[in-house]
Amino acid sequence: MLVFEKLRLWVSVCLVWLVAACQMGTQVNPKVPKESYKFTEMEVRNERFLSTVHVPVSIAMSDVERQINAQVNGLIYEDNSLEDNNKDQFMVKVWKRGTILVNAQDSLFQFTVPLRIWVKAGVSVLGFTQYKETEFEIDLRFKTKFDLDKDWSVHTQTQADGYGWVRRPTVSVVGINVPITNLVSRMIDKNLGMVTQTLDQQVRRNVDLRTPVLKAWNTLREPYLLSEKYRTYLQVVPKGILITPLRFEGRTVRTTIGIEGHTLTTTGAKPDVRPAVSLPDLTVVSKVRDDFQIGLLSEASYSEAAKLAADEFVGKKFSFSNDRYSITITGLDMFGQDNNLIIKAGLKGTVNGDIYLRGKPYYDAKAQTISLKDLKYDIDTKNILQRSASWLLQGAFANTLEKQMTIPVGSQLADVQKQLQERLKNNQLAKGVVINGHIDEIRPDQVYLTPTALLAVVNARGRIDVKVDGLQ
Repeated sequence: MLVFEKLRLWVSVCLVWLVAACQMGTQVNPKVPKESYKFTEMEVRNERFLSTVHVPVSIAMSDVERQINAQVNGLIYEDNSLEDNNKDQFMVKVWKRGTILVNAQDSLFQFTVPLRIWVKAGVSVLGFTQYKETEFEIDLRFKTKFDLDKDWSVHTQTQADGYGWVRRPTVSVVGINVPITNLVSRMIDKNLGMVTQTLDQQVRRNVDLRTPVLKAWNTLREPYLLSEKYRTYLQVVPKGILITPLRFEGRTVRTTIGIEGHTLTTTGAKPDVRPAVSLPDLTVVSKVRDDFQIGLLSEASYSEAAKLAADEFVGKKFSFSNDRYSITITGLDMFGQDNNLIIKAGLKGTVNGDIYLRGKPYYDAKAQTISLKDLKYDIDTKNILQRSASWLLQGAFANTLEKQMTIPVGSQLADVQKQLQERLKNNQLAKGVVINGHIDEIRPDQVYLTPTALLAVVNARGRIDVKVDGLQ
């Protein structure tokens, strides 16, 4: 009897131990996958989206005339000495007589300058020099070719294109009007070369394009707030400037400027952009592309993504083989390994401990979420489970995580896309400068894993024009 009682006690202890062992489950402790990343956040933000801002420039001849006539008025030249220029016995004052006319033909600007000229000249009569005064009117004509050097300096080549008499010069000698047209013509012919050379020198010395272009360059680089709600900025990182040769179409001069750069959206604090102090070289090209690409980014930190996943899965129970085995998720964490997202799942039940799965994150355009595909067990986790819990490898657990583990980013991207389109519609940047554009296509790029976050990138492709209308 005593032996029987001892045997029953031993059997009971074994049963209790067996039940407890079953309740405790199998303990697993696979190696932690190595954390590694191919991209930094700045590399993704700054190096992925090269595009060209297309800036067609059209300048009417009437605007050129208005600018020139506003700057040139009244007395424009005078020589008050009879003794200078090798004692040329010649004094002159030149006034603008009317509107300077500007035309363009064969890649040249043509200027007609109406002048009223007063002259005092020494006239020899019977061996005696008499000083006489006269006034006359003349239209001077010039042809100028404009070029921009790669260092942004303006280079002009001006040639005299003749002149036409409106009122010829005469002087009165002993009561008789004596024409001195030939004398004056010789003086004009002699000085026209000097005038054109002086004009070119003055243009090179006084026309400064670098300062206004550098100002525009830095204005373009300033981050532009698209959404206060999401703290989203449109940022342009310009790389180079292109320009097509001037085209003359009737009374209009046309060219196209292209600003190459990386255009993208960033979230968070306003990016700190320091002003540039120099410009890249200007490149002359036959054509500037008019398409653009802007990367719309949605950022989800690993802690945010893990919290969203934990809200969905922690505490959730999974059963296998007709409820013979079961596990409950106790915690979730995430990090990156090159192009894969590593998911650390804490388990209790028939299996206890941490396991690791790996999958490729992608942007699901239809669901507007960051989702996973090809979610599988990490190699060391798989090897351990094959020996101790092969039922967990049947696929139901990984498939459920793959289908249901999503990070919603659609509303943020949709709002940014909407506001971007609004900014591209007839937006006046400055007087006479209007931006217009439209988005033709939204194309998912990929989800980039960086040391701090998942970056979902969607490419917005379309056309953009910055119309410069006239000279302001």
